Amino acid sequence: MIKIAEFNFRFDELKIDPMQIHAVLGFPDSPLPEPFNLFLDESMTFASQLTEIKAAYTIMEPIEIDPQIGCLNIGCKTFQIGKTLCKELRGAEKILFFVCTAGKSISERSSLLLKGEDPVRGYIYDQVGSFLADAAAERMQGIFQTEMALLGVKITNRYSPGYCNWDVADQHLLFSLFPEAPCGVTLTQSALMHPVKSVSGLIGIGKNVSYRSYPCEICQMKDCFYRKV
Repeated sequence: MIKIAEFNFRFDELKIDPMQIHAVLGFPDSPLPEPFNLFLDESMTFASQLTEIKAAYTIMEPIEIDPQIGCLNIGCKTFQIGKTLCKELRGAEKILFFVCTAGKSISERSSLLLKGEDPVRGYIYDQVGSFLADAAAERMQGIFQTEMALLGVKITNRYSPGYCNWDVADQHLLFSLFPEAPCGVTLTQSALMHPVKSVSGLIGIGKNVSYRSYPCEICQMKDCFYRKV
C-alpha cells in the first residue's frame, strides 16, 4: 500500500513576499499605485482566510533514470522527464512526487472577476493564488528537507510537468500514484489541474543529489512567472 503524507496549511505558515507580487505586476522597485495596492491588500486578506491550502506527497522506489532517452522508470511507469531533468536528478535513490493546492475558493474568485467587469482585480487574485500554491509546495518541501537532513540525506529542487521539456501528459501518471483527487485536485483529459491554483511535481532524494540555488538557469520557459520574479 502506498503511503501518502498529507498537510493542511494555514496562510500564516506560508512565506509570500508581497514585493515578488509587485514584480510580477510590473512594479519591481516601487510601491503599487492605486488601485493595484488596494486590490492586492484585498486579495491577501481573502487568502488569509482560506482553509483549503493543502499538500500531499508519496515517495517511490526503486527508480531507474535513463539520461540517454530522458526517462524516469518506476516499476511499470515511465515518466518522460527529458534529458535536462535526468541530469538534475542524477544520484537520486528515491523520488518524492507531490500535489499542492491553494484550493478552489481563490481559483473561483479570480475566474469570476476575470470574466466579469473587474478583470484587473481578478488578475491580482489570480497571481496571489499562484504564489499561494507555490508557497504550499515550498512549505512542504522545507518540512521534508529538514526531516531528510537529520538522516544525512539531501534533496533536489522541485520540478513540475511542463518544465524543462517534461511532458505535461505525465500529469496522469503522476496522479495515478495517489488516491483519487489528492488534496481535492483533479485532472482534465488534457492534464490541466482543477482547482487551477495547484502545482504538482517531483523531488529527487539521495545522499549524492544536488540542490540548485538558481533553477531558472536550466529552464527555457520565457513566460514563467517565477522567471519574472
